[in-house]
Amino acid sequence: MKDSFGREISYLRVSVTERCNLNCVYCGKTDCAKKGAELSPEVIGKLVRAFAKCGINKVRVTGGEPLVRSDICEIVKLIRAVDGIKTVSLTTNGVYLKKYAKDLKQAGLDSVNISLDSTDGSTYRHLTGADVLEKVLEGIDEAEKAGLSPIKINAVLMKGVNSDGAGELVNLAKTRNIDVRFIELMPFSDSGIDKSLIVTGNDILTQFPFLRPLGYYEGTAEYYSADGFAGRVGLINPITKKFCSECNRIRLLADGRIKPCLGYEEAYDVMPFIDDEDKLENEIRNIILKKPAGHSFEDGKKHEGLNRTGG
Repeated sequence: MKDSFGREISYLRVSVTERCNLNCVYCGKTDCAKKGAELSPEVIGKLVRAFAKCGINKVRVTGGEPLVRSDICEIVKLIRAVDGIKTVSLTTNGVYLKKYAKDLKQAGLDSVNISLDSTDGSTYRHLTGADVLEKVLEGIDEAEKAGLSPIKINAVLMKGVNSDGAGELVNLAKTRNIDVRFIELMPFSDSGIDKSLIVTGNDILTQFPFLRPLGYYEGTAEYYSADGFAGRVGLINPITKKFCSECNRIRLLADGRIKPCLGYEEAYDVMPFIDDEDKLENEIRNIILKKPAGHSFEDGKKHEGLNRTGG
């Protein structure tokens, strides 16, 4: 269905947990390992069915870190079984991906995005608080073997922190059939509200002038490539190129609230309607109509942590 600004809302991000096994400096998380409210696979399936009746056809499973849930494959299988859902993807930090990649593919997962902000061990440890880079790299390999496609690397660069490692990340797109996407730092932490740390999309293009535009967007990413590249480089620029007028997504949080926009604090509880399909569908439609025109990242305030908002 369309929201009040005429945007066709077809993409649902489902946060299945607020828990995470890492503590990334730009994420704004606290008590990462603490378990809060989490919906059962059956309730998630029921909610996705209601969203599908409202026009949703693409679902991305997020967190927190979704692979901390031992029933993650059951969740993916139930989402895949919903009539009208065409694609199911997942965003992960990759630490447990080697363990789950094959089973996730068999459950019906199509593709995977992996957060990887540095290929340098010490920098990665500084950014995430954990010495698990090798596990993440093994997870990427296992995802390829399992046939998950496309595989996308999401990287947030910060000046003077990990920006000097951008070349190694670009090299992944050159040597492997992987998309590497650079996402501008957003205000979800103390680091995120420091605008001097932001590495913009234009900064990337200045640093790598050989990248040529492919002339299209996929979702929020504008893609580039170069001669001899096996993969692509994507730029996601929510700060310098506000793309809210094209936004087609809505978020289901881990506690059953719906958040129409990542960059606004409002979220609406639909759990009182969970046992009445008609009322649940109607409430979702009403919430979609409340989706704001755009995010408020320019207000200079720190927003709720990414583990609580579905990233």
